[in-house]
Amino acid sequence: MANPIMLSEPNYEISVMEDVMIPMRDSIRLATDVYLPSKQGVAIQKPLPVILERTPYNKRALDTVERNCRYFAKRGYIYAFQDCRGCFNSEGDFDFLWQEGPDGYDTVEWIASQPWCNGKVGTTGTSYAGWVQNALAIYNPDHLACMWVNQAASNGYTSSLRHNGALELRFLTWLYWHAAINTNTKLKSASSIIEALNNIDTRILLTEMPLNVNKTPLSMAPSYERRAVDLLTQGDFTDLWKSPSINFQLYWDDFADVPTVFSSSWYDSYTRATIENYVALSKRNKGPYRLIMGSWLHGDLTMADTSSGNIDLGQKAPINYNEERLRWFDRWLKEIDNGVDRDQEIRLFTMGKGNGFKNIDGRLNHGGCWREVREWPLNQTQYINFYLQSDGTLHTNSPSEKHSSTTYSFDPNDPVPTIGGNISSLSTLRALSGYTADPSVLPQAVRVESIVATGGWNQRIIKNTYRWNPQYDIPLSNRKDILVFETSPLLKDVEVTGPLVVNLWISSNAPDTDFTAKLIDCYPPNSDYPEGFALNISDSIFRMRYRDSWEKPELMVAEKVYSVTITLYPTSNIFIKEHNIRLDISSSNFPRFDINPNTGEPLGQNTYAQSALNTIHHSIEYPSHITLPIVG
Repeated sequence: MANPIMLSEPNYEISVMEDVMIPMRDSIRLATDVYLPSKQGVAIQKPLPVILERTPYNKRALDTVERNCRYFAKRGYIYAFQDCRGCFNSEGDFDFLWQEGPDGYDTVEWIASQPWCNGKVGTTGTSYAGWVQNALAIYNPDHLACMWVNQAASNGYTSSLRHNGALELRFLTWLYWHAAINTNTKLKSASSIIEALNNIDTRILLTEMPLNVNKTPLSMAPSYERRAVDLLTQGDFTDLWKSPSINFQLYWDDFADVPTVFSSSWYDSYTRATIENYVALSKRNKGPYRLIMGSWLHGDLTMADTSSGNIDLGQKAPINYNEERLRWFDRWLKEIDNGVDRDQEIRLFTMGKGNGFKNIDGRLNHGGCWREVREWPLNQTQYINFYLQSDGTLHTNSPSEKHSSTTYSFDPNDPVPTIGGNISSLSTLRALSGYTADPSVLPQAVRVESIVATGGWNQRIIKNTYRWNPQYDIPLSNRKDILVFETSPLLKDVEVTGPLVVNLWISSNAPDTDFTAKLIDCYPPNSDYPEGFALNISDSIFRMRYRDSWEKPELMVAEKVYSVTITLYPTSNIFIKEHNIRLDISSSNFPRFDINPNTGEPLGQNTYAQSALNTIHHSIEYPSHITLPIVG
C-alpha cells in the first residue's frame, strides 16, 4: 500500500438499524442491518456513502460484524449487512447462487434511494459474498460506485461448481452444512427438521455415491435439495449453467464499469476465476481494475497469515485487508486523493526461495516475496513444453520413441486421496455433544469443520490431514494408480508464473473416465525432511466425455487415442536450484472431486462402478506434455 497514512480515522460512534426489510421486485423482503456513524448516540444527519455486504452466513455473526460493519462505520461509512434470500432473518426460499443477481441489484438501488445515502454504494465481501457482487454487477446498478471482490467465481461451470466436467464436491457438502446452520424460520418450520439437518456427517454421504438426496435429511429442505440434484446430475452445459448469476464469463460485456479490485491467492478455490475476471474486464472497461494475488488460503481471515496449509511463506506474506479496502473506498466513495489511481495494476506474491527447513511452528519454510507488474501473463514469459518420457522423467526434449505409453488401473472404489490444494467449504458438521442442545446459538466456526487439509502440503497421507484412511505417512507417489514424471535436479532457479496447461494423449478401455494432473515442487532431503518434501503447487481434472464439447458429451471408443487439454490453476512459484519439477497424472482426487465410475452412465445416476485401464501416451506421435510459463 503506497500511502497507509491517508486513511479515514475511526472518529465515530455507531448506531444500528436492525432488520430493515428491503423489498425485492417480487415483494420478498431481505433483512438488512444498517450501521450508521454517530456522535453522542445520534446518527450523523447528512447523506453518506454506503458499503454493502450480502451474506448467506448470518449478518449477526459477531466476528464479521466487528471487523467489517463496525470498522467501516467508525470511519464515516454507512455499512449495510444483508442476509441473502431465504437465509436467517430474510424472507423467501433459498435458491443458492442462482438467486443473487436481481436481489443484489434491487438492494443497491433501494439503498441509494434512502435519505441517509449520498447516492454512492460500494460493495465488498469474500467467497459467496464475493460471488454475489459479480452477480449484481452483471445487472449494472446505476448507483454502484466501486467494488472489492475477494475470492469469487467467473464461470461456475468450468472451475467452481463443476470443474472441467467433474463436480467440485465442496458445493454439495456446502448445501448440507448450510441447511443445518441456517436458522431461517421458514426452512426450520418444525423441530424434526432442525434435528435431522443438524445431524449430518458429509463424510458418510460422500462415501455413498451416487447420492440419493431424497433419502437424506436434505429432502426436508426442498430448495437445497433441488440444487443438490442439479449439481449431481446436470453435467452438460445447458441453460442451467448460463444464468447471469452463475456464469459471469458469458456476460462480461454487461459488467458494471466501476473501480474494482479482484483479490485471491494461489491456494484459493477461486484462483483461476479471479484472474479470468480481472484480465477480461480490464480489457473491456475503464475501471480502473486492480488484481491482488497472495499466498493465503480461502477466506479473508487467512490474509493475515504467513502460512498456507503446512508451508510458511514468510513475514511479508500477509496484507492488512481492512486497511487495503479502506484506502480503496476512501478514494472511490469519499473522493480522497490518496494515490490509489497511481498504484500498479497487479500485485503478485511469488512463492519460493525458502530454505526448506521447518520453522518454529513445524511448517516448511517455502518463502516468497511481493512484486508489482502491469500485465498478466507477464510480458517476459516464455512458454516451455516439458514432455513426459517413458522412463518417468520430465524433459524439454520431445519424446524420441515411436511407440511409448504407460498404463495404470483406476479403481473408483479406491480413489487417490486429496492432500491439500485449492479448496474451500469441503466440510462437515461437528457433533453437538458437549456444546449445547440448541445449535442456533453456536457460531459457524464451532459448527463447521473441514474434512480435508487445504493449501500446500507434502504429498503424503499424514495423520490428521486426511480423514478417510486410517493409514498415514505414505507417499502418494507409492500408489500404482499415480504416474510420476519429474525433471532432474534443477541446475538453476526456475520461476513459473502464469497459466498452466497439461496436454495429454490418452486411451482407456472404459467408455468414460477422468484424468487428473498435479504440479509439484520437490524439495531434496534434509535433516527436517529426510525423504524430501513434495509440495503441491496446482492441480486439475478432466472428464473425458466432454473432451470435444461441453454441450454434447460423447463416450470413448475402447483403446482409441484421444487428446485432452487440462487447464490447471495459475501460479507464481520459484522452483529453486536442486529442486525437481514433478507432474503427477492419475484419474481421481477425492473428495475434492467426485469419482468417475467409468461406466458412461448419466452423471450422478450410475448403477455400478468398474475399474478402468487408463493409458498415457508419450511418443513421437503422441507427445504428452505440460506447458510451463517460465519467467526470466
